[in-house]
Amino acid sequence: MRFGFLLRPGWIGLVLLVGVFSMLCFTVLAPWQFDRHAETQARNEAVRASMRAEPVPLERVLPDGAAPSESDEWTRVTFTGHYLPRGETLAWQRTVLGEPAFEVLTPFRLKDGTTLLVDRGFIRPVESTRAPEYPAPPSGTVRVTARIRLDEHDSENRELFRHDGHRWAYAINADTVGRGVDIPMRPGYFSLVADQPGTVRAMPLPRLESGPYLSYAMQWIIFGTMAPLAAGYLIYTEARSPGAGATRAASTGPSRRQRPRRKSVSQLVAEEERREREGVPGTE
Repeated sequence: MRFGFLLRPGWIGLVLLVGVFSMLCFTVLAPWQFDRHAETQARNEAVRASMRAEPVPLERVLPDGAAPSESDEWTRVTFTGHYLPRGETLAWQRTVLGEPAFEVLTPFRLKDGTTLLVDRGFIRPVESTRAPEYPAPPSGTVRVTARIRLDEHDSENRELFRHDGHRWAYAINADTVGRGVDIPMRPGYFSLVADQPGTVRAMPLPRLESGPYLSYAMQWIIFGTMAPLAAGYLIYTEARSPGAGATRAASTGPSRRQRPRRKSVSQLVAEEERREREGVPGTE
């Protein structure tokens, strides 16, 4: 078997392409899916824990206005204060239970003077982009129970906008909403559970499923393994083929026997005269 053909540009490109692809599968694509699987599992466990645990005072989980971490998300907390309807904002283009929705966001002033962003639940749109009538928050001091949520982040960092007589946000982010309504707010937001003062329609919990991420990770590992195996089989097949060294043989092997060149008439006559002078009989 001869492997000189591997020095051809096409084969060099194939080997490099397979190597880069396999490296990406093992070092980038598969770990990315493993990380997403781990994140989903952690979220599911946090949701299960919040369903089992009793609500605790907000300051016990987030003292002194601390920002929530991933380990705090979904924890049920209680707090007391009053709503600030003047800062109410709707979250634009949401999906709840597989259907379009808007979420109602209302600032909530605590007894210590700090303000939270409370998600009072969702409403269904009218004519695709219009908000229906929905209940206003109660006045006066109330005590509510909500789940801690992490701030969302709009990739374009867009500010609030006005539409159909309402203020709208592209993402639920306490800092963005706070700037838009001129009310400083603590980081994170708080989603009311069912049957709380001010709840419109409580946001459902996410479905507790692992998703396809683990199977995707295994697929990338399989692809990263199969690619070099397939390339190796192609190289083996090409090396065993009869024409594998044809090019080299043609360039380095013995040259074909050349046919004798035809002589001109003048050359034939000259040779005949030479033979007559030398006494060599010619051919008839």
